[in-house]
Amino acid sequence: MHAAARALTALNKALFSLTKWLVYAIAGLMLFEVFSRYSLENPTSWAPELAALLFGPFFLLGGPYLLHSGGHVAVDILSARASGRVALALKICAALLALLFGAILLWFSAPLALQSYTYGETSYSAWNPVIWPAKAVLPLAALLLMLQALAELVLLAPEREAR
Repeated sequence: MHAAARALTALNKALFSLTKWLVYAIAGLMLFEVFSRYSLENPTSWAPELAALLFGPFFLLGGPYLLHSGGHVAVDILSARASGRVALALKICAALLALLFGAILLWFSAPLALQSYTYGETSYSAWNPVIWPAKAVLPLAALLLMLQALAELVLLAPEREAR
């Protein structure tokens, strides 16, 4: 179980390492759009839309690894002062809440992504790209978040045994 939890964490870390570079692509697209609009007086229809489509994977695929590394925004007034069994109980509660959040997100997003794929949904803009790949990232990220929450519970097991 520990090996599977470590492998999943490594996968989420690799996805995080890849997707974090999307911020540069997004910034480059927006810089190109501003330059094109104001210097060339020829705005694009595709650059802002592509930047928006890339932001979803950038934002979502980093979440599972951030759960492991503690990178999410948190109000840790209680957990910062807790130690021993209380700290462990708070970590377990946090992992269970992340698991529940991921399950709810997966429950609602998977049918929408499948429907988007089935219909070949496009954005209906002047550029009109297919958008199901961007929508498919949400259930994938929700599943990875759930699996990472389970991995966190497995990785906490040695802490439970030590107490």
